[in-house]
Amino acid sequence: MLDPTQLPVTHPTGQYAVMVGADLLPNLAQHAGIHGPIALITDSNVGPLHAARCGDVACLVTIPAGEQHKTLATVQTIYDQLLTAGIDRQATVVALGGGVVGDVAGFVAATYMRGVDFVQCPTSLLAMVDASVGGKTGVDLPQGKNLVGAFKQPTAVLADITTLQTLPPVEFAAGMAEVVKYGVILDAEFFAYLEANIDGLNSRDDGVLRTVIARSCQLKADVVEQDERETTGIRAALNYGHTYAHAFETLCVYGQMLHGEAVAVGMLCASRLAERLGRITTEDTARQFRLLQALELPTAPPKLDENEVLAVMRRDKKATAGRLRFILPTKLGHVELVDGVAAEDALAGLVEGAS
Repeated sequence: MLDPTQLPVTHPTGQYAVMVGADLLPNLAQHAGIHGPIALITDSNVGPLHAARCGDVACLVTIPAGEQHKTLATVQTIYDQLLTAGIDRQATVVALGGGVVGDVAGFVAATYMRGVDFVQCPTSLLAMVDASVGGKTGVDLPQGKNLVGAFKQPTAVLADITTLQTLPPVEFAAGMAEVVKYGVILDAEFFAYLEANIDGLNSRDDGVLRTVIARSCQLKADVVEQDERETTGIRAALNYGHTYAHAFETLCVYGQMLHGEAVAVGMLCASRLAERLGRITTEDTARQFRLLQALELPTAPPKLDENEVLAVMRRDKKATAGRLRFILPTKLGHVELVDGVAAEDALAGLVEGAS
């Protein structure tokens, strides 16, 4: 068996390693450098599949699966179980699951007894390449997503690619959208690697997955290291496609569109917008379309009211005083923040074939 790939990630208060490899969970404590008790937080989907592989834990907390449970009420139930189990500040909270579990467990680790160590064990492709790196944690309020949270850097991230073999096909494809995003915004050679390895990606080949996940994590880490708390604008590049995507997610019936699916469509909308503004070629948009389609991701925008889409995009965190701002490519491997985009141009991006 190949040794795991290790990537150092530096942040203002220290450094941790992202470890990518097969069968990491059975040696969780050793790989993550955990010496005290482990409080393992997972969900009702992942727990039955993988919790037993993690060795001895002092406390196992299983929360209901789904974004609708990413709430302060769920956090309260976790606090209660940790206290009942006698978990103290010497313990390490370990998140075993996708992005929701990572967000909730990270917020618990940041706040329980004013903070305990935290380890990420992402089990979805999306969590491995996106949510597990960067230090963002949080929960939703009725008024919106991630309105309560904290920055909590992990002491280690273990991406055990063995867990991806149990991931439903639609979830795996959704994670690939964020992988493609890294190629568009930061690394044209990586984008070409994805184009050349579609069969290996779709068949979940271990070697291809290891390469893709490690490179994606490295690219995100490079950005996060420069802008940990989103104060300089550098990290905004990671939101390519997300202005459209968040509008789709907000306006679609819950569960109708996965985040990664919305990002895939949102990237194409943003690339068509960039075409319309003369910032990118038609062929660069076409390459994105072909790759996303080959990875079994949706490419057509959902049928939504244009005025409602516009209203949601005006409330996007990148918008200022209602002025539309988008992350747009100038070529594969490079994007820029574009301010003051006209409403008719933004809406034209929703039309397949618009340029």
